[in-house]
Amino acid sequence: MDRSSWNRTSRRAFLAQVGGAMLTAGVGPQLSSSLGVNLLWADEPAGRLTFGPLENLVGLMQDTPADQLLPHLAAQWKQGVDARTLLAAGALANARTFGGEDYVGFHTFMALVPAGEMSRVLSGPAAALPVFKVLYRNASRIQAFGGQQAEVLHPVTPAEGTPSANALHEAARQPDVDAAERQFAALVRESTSDAYNALQGLIEDEEDVHRVVLSWRAWSTLDLTGAEHAHSLLRQSVRYCCQVEKRIKERGNGQTSRIRTVLPALMDQYHLHDKAPGDKPVSDQWIADFAAICYGTDRDRAADAVAAAIADGISLPAIGEALSVAATQLVLNDPGREERWATPEKPAGCVHGDSIGVHASDAANAWRNIAAVCQPRQAIASLIVAAHHTAGQSGKMPQDPFAASATDEGLARLDGGQLLQEVETAIRANDQARAVAVVQHLGERNLPAQPLFDLLLQHSVAADGALHAEKYYQTVRESFATTRPAYRWRHITALARVVASEAGRPAPGLDQARELLAIRGQS
Repeated sequence: MDRSSWNRTSRRAFLAQVGGAMLTAGVGPQLSSSLGVNLLWADEPAGRLTFGPLENLVGLMQDTPADQLLPHLAAQWKQGVDARTLLAAGALANARTFGGEDYVGFHTFMALVPAGEMSRVLSGPAAALPVFKVLYRNASRIQAFGGQQAEVLHPVTPAEGTPSANALHEAARQPDVDAAERQFAALVRESTSDAYNALQGLIEDEEDVHRVVLSWRAWSTLDLTGAEHAHSLLRQSVRYCCQVEKRIKERGNGQTSRIRTVLPALMDQYHLHDKAPGDKPVSDQWIADFAAICYGTDRDRAADAVAAAIADGISLPAIGEALSVAATQLVLNDPGREERWATPEKPAGCVHGDSIGVHASDAANAWRNIAAVCQPRQAIASLIVAAHHTAGQSGKMPQDPFAASATDEGLARLDGGQLLQEVETAIRANDQARAVAVVQHLGERNLPAQPLFDLLLQHSVAADGALHAEKYYQTVRESFATTRPAYRWRHITALARVVASEAGRPAPGLDQARELLAIRGQS
């Protein structure tokens, strides 16, 4: 397989083949409940979960220490093994080992598709770097977790009788992991698309960034692995949700998210259970006003605003667009990490890693994508939950933390190339304010965005990013592409701030990867 096959088989084409017009958020129709798509079911022998033709490569990634793995990967890359194949094996090794139950493990899984997208737009040996970076992290965590001896995923026998979303939901809430697994296996055997819709009932139970992003990234990873591995990837979310329910019960106070009462109440109040999503267009001002509601008000009001907009026939992509703008505002206005929570990887004042804005943006992106591929009821519910998650977090944020920096009149005298150099200088100095000011100026002059994305990509690949660099870079790429010109530069401005925050902390394994691939100099 050659690396160009990644380019020939786009996610859009793949999902159209396996899921009946499943598309990335904002660029296509929803998955109809009438499609009845039945994807392949992977036969699972008794004892151990295996992955057919990919098994040898999966085993290599699971059994080999990270620093010993990279020479193997470099040799295969030079022989023409493509990024998709390597990432597919990494995804299956990750799923079999962690099953969605390890923090670093599922963060690494969620970075695999974004790493592939990064690789796709790079050329030459550099195209391998984001792939090797994440697979190094994957192998490191698998070894620390215990490798094959600690595998979480094993073959599961589907439940007998007619499976149902309600039975899956009830088992997960108890939580009865075995019963939930068996219900989900039966659902997948009937129809993977229906099973994914049923899974959303669990995802909607808590406003949890990891819950929703893991669900979306597992679905998008089918582009890498093929549909026959859908069950192995998607069941990670079932186990994650059961684990959260277990922690809730262990706390002993029965405290769950308000969304469990807010969502059904709004679905009833606005008669949304059988609502066909509308296609009413909106103005730029509507996007700004709606984003302000989702950014600046309390959670219940924001959720109500989304439900009312859906009832009024506003298109779901427009609502999702406003939610992404609101989440990005959390990145731009974040005062930075407090001193008491500072670590060497995430010092005081930083906004990379698990910051409020990065989490909100990744979650909004995932919910928008889920809304684009699910049945109407799940699509509507996803955006209501997304609003509830995004809102209520802006209270301690300054109105415009970088207002003074943006008034630098000297920027007007610089051409596009000089402005890019200013961004580079700001990033290397970890000067978030300067990076924001210069990128805002680039946007105001309507200069091409691609050279800036190329620069930010280099730094996103080079940086460790505290587990979030790849996901957030891809979130911004998708948000920029699906946001109207009036607001799309906010996303890339936020990315510049995060890149400036994380710069100077190189990703483990990257120097070894550069040496193996004979890549000279710094990214």
